[in-house]
Amino acid sequence: MSLLEVTDLAKYFPTYNQKLVRREGDPIKAVDGVTFSLDPGETLGVVGESGCGKSTAGRTILRLLEPTGGTITFDGRDVTTIDGEDLRKLRRQAQMVFQDPYGSLNPRHPIGAIIAAPFVIQDIQPPGGVKHAVQELMERVGLNPEHYNRYPHEFSGGQRQRIGVARAIALKPKLIVCDEPVSALDVSIQAQVINLLEDIQAEQNLAYVFIAHDLSVVRHISDRVLVMYLGKMMELADREALYERPMHPYTRALMSAVPVPEPRRTRERILLTGDLPSPQNPPSGCVFRTRCPIATDLCAEKVPEWREIEPHHRVACHYPKVREVV
Repeated sequence: MSLLEVTDLAKYFPTYNQKLVRREGDPIKAVDGVTFSLDPGETLGVVGESGCGKSTAGRTILRLLEPTGGTITFDGRDVTTIDGEDLRKLRRQAQMVFQDPYGSLNPRHPIGAIIAAPFVIQDIQPPGGVKHAVQELMERVGLNPEHYNRYPHEFSGGQRQRIGVARAIALKPKLIVCDEPVSALDVSIQAQVINLLEDIQAEQNLAYVFIAHDLSVVRHISDRVLVMYLGKMMELADREALYERPMHPYTRALMSAVPVPEPRRTRERILLTGDLPSPQNPPSGCVFRTRCPIATDLCAEKVPEWREIEPHHRVACHYPKVREVV
């Protein structure tokens, strides 16, 4: 049984025309029709350009943002519209690691209080007391337990992200949404945080939704990868299948930008022309057609069907192309 099932998830942000009379305009379609499932212990990578809606999707799944449409089923229960005490209980099982290791920690609170917040909010008294549990969490994520009373500004970026991880795993959740958790860190520190997340996942059988723009990091940590563009799903496949045989033109363009570690190896670089269209007024048909090198009139007239081209490999494209990446 899947731990998380997301069906036709949509998140629209209203806009208003500021004229003589304030009227509602076309909404910004940040997420539009996202569907996937996630098993316990599995990692789903979510990739795409900035502004494609991946972070909004992650926050909406956890109900940090209210969904406009679709359903979210967590652990066999529909949590799309729950609120109050039911939503508070969901927080015990589903947590988030935020992108910014600086802005996600309250500078006025010592880190002991920050990591202890889930116990206080959920009114949980861990064995041995809250301070003992917090210091155990600090030790688990590689922080010195004696620094319990220090403030966030006394830690480096990598250490602050470890504080965020400790807070997220405090209540032993089943799901963690990682919203670009290493993008603000140095490369050497990125590896340490990624290894920490993998170790914790192995220990607690955690499921991750791992949002990132670094395709190398996503390939390392993910079991399956979802490619998004302008709020919509472009491709979804197992990790190796996606990286070795990308079918969507957008996926192939993303893959062509990944650095090759061997200087003598060459890879065709696919350059996308133009800017990302406005999610308030997306193109007709396929939303990628305005930047697609193989677009035809059909792409403007008809929305491509979300279909399975190979086992467990789905793509939304009129002209999918199976191709080895070299």
